[in-house]
Amino acid sequence: QVELIESGGGLVQAGGFLILSCTASGGTFSTYTMGWFRQAPGKEREFVARITYNWTPHYSASVKGRFTISRDATKNTVYLQMNSLKPDDTAVYYCAAARDYFGLASSDYNYWGHGTQVTVSS
Repeated sequence: QVELIESGGGLVQAGGFLILSCTASGGTFSTYTMGWFRQAPGKEREFVARITYNWTPHYSASVKGRFTISRDATKNTVYLQMNSLKPDDTAVYYCAAARDYFGLASSDYNYWGHGTQVTVSS
């Protein structure tokens, strides 16, 4: 069983930045594709970014060029650096781990964290 703990959320002004972290325990971190999803109030959970075990990233169109996903195998941690934040980025952000290599849909993921709130004020 893999446990994922997110941190780094908070309140930031538009144009600001945040770095989210997600630390995994209980599994073989280096073999999983790691992803970030978000869910805004009244909306469905949506894909944000993912990084495969061999460091291939993929981003949603809405965050590409502003967000960067990375991972540190020595710390079993995946990061999401979020720059140029917009009010539309306000959501609960979830970390997830997938045995599936591509990891582009929430159904690809086997383990989920509890989420961290990101609020961007205008």
